Amino acid sequence: MTPPDPRTPRPDRPAAPPLPAIEALHDEHRAMLEHMALFDELVGHLLEDGADGRARELAARVRDFFDIHARAHHAEEERVVFPPLLASTDAELVHDVRRLQQDHGWLEQDWLEIEPQLDAIARGQATCDLALLRDALPIFRRLYEEHIALEEARVYPRARRYHEAQAAADRARGEAAG
Repeated sequence: MTPPDPRTPRPDRPAAPPLPAIEALHDEHRAMLEHMALFDELVGHLLEDGADGRARELAARVRDFFDIHARAHHAEEERVVFPPLLASTDAELVHDVRRLQQDHGWLEQDWLEIEPQLDAIARGQATCDLALLRDALPIFRRLYEEHIALEEARVYPRARRYHEAQAAADRARGEAAG
C-alpha cells in the first residue's frame, strides 16, 4: 500500500515573471568572485604541487567560467544595462558607465593574456607561464572587485530604478490603450 502524499495539492496559478536581467547579472557577480577564489587556489596549488590533476581541474573550471559566463555577462551589460544609462542627463552616472565599459575592455585584454596559460594547464601541457599567472592574478582580481563594487553600489541600483520606471510606464500605456 502506498502512503498518501503528505503535501496539500497546490492550485494552478499564472506563471511567475522571469527573473529580471539585473538580478541575474547580480548572481553572476557572486559567481565571478567564487571563481576568482578558485583562481587563487589554482595559483597556490601550482606553486606548491605543480600542474597535477587538481590543477588541471581548477584551471578548466576557471577558464570555462571566465571564457564563457563572464564574457556573456559583460555582453549582456553592454546590451541591456548600459545603453539607457548612457542616455541619462546624470553626468556622474554616465561617467560610471563609461568606466565600466573601459573595465570590460581591460578585463578582456587581461583575459586574452591569462586564458592560454589556464588552457595549457587544463590540457596537461607543460607550456604554462606560472610567473605570468602569479603576477596577473592580483591585477585581474582587483579590477574585477572594483568593477563589481561600482556596479553593485552605484550603477545597478540606478539601472533597476530605470527598468522599473520603464515597466510601470509600459503597464500604464497598456492600461490606457485597453
